[in-house]
Amino acid sequence: MSVKPREIDLIVFDIAGTTVRDDDSVNRLFRAALNRAGIDVDPAEVNHVMGLPKPVAIERLLTQTGRWPEPDQVAVIHDDFVHAAREFYRSDPSVGEIEGATELFQILERAGIKVALDTGFSRPIVDVILDRLGWRGQSYLATTICSDEVFRGRPAPDMVQAVMQQLLIRDPRRVVKVGDTPSDLLEGNAAGCGVVVGIVGSTHSRAELARFPHTHLIDSIRGLIPSVLEV
Repeated sequence: MSVKPREIDLIVFDIAGTTVRDDDSVNRLFRAALNRAGIDVDPAEVNHVMGLPKPVAIERLLTQTGRWPEPDQVAVIHDDFVHAAREFYRSDPSVGEIEGATELFQILERAGIKVALDTGFSRPIVDVILDRLGWRGQSYLATTICSDEVFRGRPAPDMVQAVMQQLLIRDPRRVVKVGDTPSDLLEGNAAGCGVVVGIVGSTHSRAELARFPHTHLIDSIRGLIPSVLEV
């Protein structure tokens, strides 16, 4: 199944692992912040909470390891993660756009389709990423939204709905959600998006993503055209 530009008003892309290449460093940074707080978790456990708002993910991992979070513990670990992530995205040579991301955004803009980014990151990290990639203020990026700017982050639909409201888009069936985690797919489904696309292999395999609601599974956003969109 493919959809034509006239059937789409907006595409909401995830950031890390979907439009931004970071060699799965979010997992490493997350585990390092937890480790500095005396908590050891393995990469698979972190993958299970990928895409969620990071404070929610921290709390969930703490409870899964049998620890009830102490007062302010989640905030302290999250602040540590944010500091490390900002430094990483500002300077690490592994950081860059997923190949073809900017070109895809430009193609979509010419087709009359708005592009937005949503994420489980908080705004301080996202602003560093936008500056690093030169995406801030570009016409092809209509807006960005972060999990700390809505009442509920993924898998709730709040970020997609907030973007739709901001851009005056009323029909969620004319919205595409693209991401590489189960929480992305659940978010798109909860928002009623007409197309929900999973990116395979960044954090989850095809079999793992296939268990969650979606319309398409592709290997990279480079496959969005023409396998999903007739642009």
